[in-house]
Amino acid sequence: MLKKYFYIILLIGSIANAQVKILFDATKVQMAGSADWVIDADVHNLYTNNTLTTTGTESNPQRTPTPAQSTITASTPETYWNGALSHWAIDCARQGYTVETLPWNGRITYGDATNTQDLSNYKVFIVDEPNILFTATEKNAIVNFVKFGGGLMMIADHTISDRNNDGSDSLMIWNDLMTSNTVQNNPFGISFDVADISQTTTSVANLPTNQILHGPPAPTTCTVCGNVTQAKWSNGTTMTLNTSANSSATGLIYKSGSNTTGTTNVMCASATYQAGKVVAVGDSSIPDDGTGDPNDTLYDGYITDAAGNHQKFLMNATIWLATNSTMKNDDFETSLLSLRIAPNPIANKELKLYFNNSTNLKSEFTIYDATGRLVKQFHLIESNWQNGFQSLDCQELNSGLYFGKFQTGATSKTISFSVLN
Repeated sequence: MLKKYFYIILLIGSIANAQVKILFDATKVQMAGSADWVIDADVHNLYTNNTLTTTGTESNPQRTPTPAQSTITASTPETYWNGALSHWAIDCARQGYTVETLPWNGRITYGDATNTQDLSNYKVFIVDEPNILFTATEKNAIVNFVKFGGGLMMIADHTISDRNNDGSDSLMIWNDLMTSNTVQNNPFGISFDVADISQTTTSVANLPTNQILHGPPAPTTCTVCGNVTQAKWSNGTTMTLNTSANSSATGLIYKSGSNTTGTTNVMCASATYQAGKVVAVGDSSIPDDGTGDPNDTLYDGYITDAAGNHQKFLMNATIWLATNSTMKNDDFETSLLSLRIAPNPIANKELKLYFNNSTNLKSEFTIYDATGRLVKQFHLIESNWQNGFQSLDCQELNSGLYFGKFQTGATSKTISFSVLN
């Protein structure tokens, strides 16, 4: 019987902006009550008595905003799209990113080839004030999305902000995701506090090289990015960091007068987790651009509040999330650049993993399935590299999405591939 093999794809270097796709979630009734946390909606008919229907007066956003984002220019007004997050989304489109909405009947999955909006197809997932608990499957999908290289923006709001009156507000929903998923408990080292604060603060962490606080480095250009010097919370919450759970958890903006190197009274935070990144924000008013659903009362927190600093912060953060992780265990060294590209999905029976092992370092290749479960590990022996490749027997792999972590010396790279039987 012939052995089953697979091919691996590796995309070398940073992803071009045109290839970066950003998904804004609208599956957790982000349109309930006075909220309108969507980038564009052509109709407003979704909710009646807290029930998802085709009648009502709330935003019903579609997957692709209209008019087409390809026609956006530097002078395009944010009212080009109809949503309270439209200005943020248009700034992303100006940056060269592709933006989409996950509509109310969309599915949050990771590694599900039947879902055209599976998170594996996106670089950044933005969830602004969810109002329905994530299911067990959704929680695992989101954590694995970050684990394998995605960028997650978590936006919460103040306590008792349950807009759809189902007993769960956004800070409870985020904390539930982080403490009750089955991938890793408290993977990001961040928890939202049960709090309700309103204030303008200038307590910004002294982190001179931090890209979220000071903008992306060259050669990336962003006309609305820059130094963040203040923030305004209009009924928001704070966070507590647990650096024992995740040593990378970092406070960025703090309550007025607070210690800007501490783990409490945090208003904005960031963390890395495995190959991915997370930004957490404690107030849903900061991306609100003051326009959108005519049935809601909205105001401009994105530009007017905090002297325009919210626009800088959110775009700095979005670009950071869309950029590959710079954690030590995800860095490229020269030796890793020699990994060869092969067809994907894999539909034949031969694998040749090409690598120029010029450093003579011991290498490993570990395979995980879409749930994060370790499937198989190979110890790549130097003497087995013949003509620059090794054949790896993966007879037991079924059809589906997998992740391979190639490690040589102190550096590694996690890559995704598909198998078709």
